Formats: sequence, C-alpha cells, structure tokens
Amino acid sequence: MGTGQFYLISIKDKTGHDFDGSKTYRLTVPADVPVKQYWSLTAYDRETHALIRNMDRASRSSQIADLKKNADGTIDIFLGPKAPSGKEANWIPTDPKRDFEVMFRLYAPTKALFDKSWVLPDLEQVR
Repeated sequence: MGTGQFYLISIKDKTGHDFDGSKTYRLTVPADVPVKQYWSLTAYDRETHALIRNMDRASRSSQIADLKKNADGTIDIFLGPKAPSGKEANWIPTDPKRDFEVMFRLYAPTKALFDKSWVLPDLEQVR
C-alpha cells in the first residue's frame, strides 16, 4: 500500500457491451481517488492491445492542469471519436472503426482501494 501501481482493466461498458470506437462513453471518476501520487485512464486498441494509432493522445490523468472537475470533486472523462462540446480537456479520442479497451492506473494506491470503500464505476455510453 502507498507504493507501486494497481491497474483496473475493462473491455465492456456498464451494460455489458464491448467498447465501440464510434460511440462516446463517460467515466465519472469519484472524488478523492485513493492514491499518494496520481491516477490515469488510457485507451488501447482492442485487437492489438497497443495504443490507438494516429491519435494525438491516448490518456488523461490527474496530473493534467486543465482537467475539468465537477462541483462535487468527481471528474468526467469522455472517450469517443469526437470531444463533447466544451469537454476537450477531459476527452480521449478513439478510432470510429475499431473497438477499444481501457486501463485505469492508480499510482501508489492507498487502503480505500483495497478495502473497497472507494469504487471506480463502469464506463457508460452517452452517445
């Protein structure tokens, strides 16, 4: 606890469907992520398990200065072929012709992750 990394991986959305690069999803990261360092969310090509090709960026993290927080401290991260209007800082681009998977990394996780008093919700399709 408090050192190393812990990875949470998903290939399906909240309803059990594979992530489709042509659709838009939202992950609401709860407030007070139990880390001593930082967290990140990265999208990968489902077929190759590598970063999605020809994208300007593959992830967003709590270290990004312009990441927009909600009033309650949660953070909405969007994944899809186009950024929702006004949400560009919180957006990870996907290839509309390919399925993808995601990895949420916690750097130096603390007790709340392991005792499950803090839980990361599933991604949900919004478009």
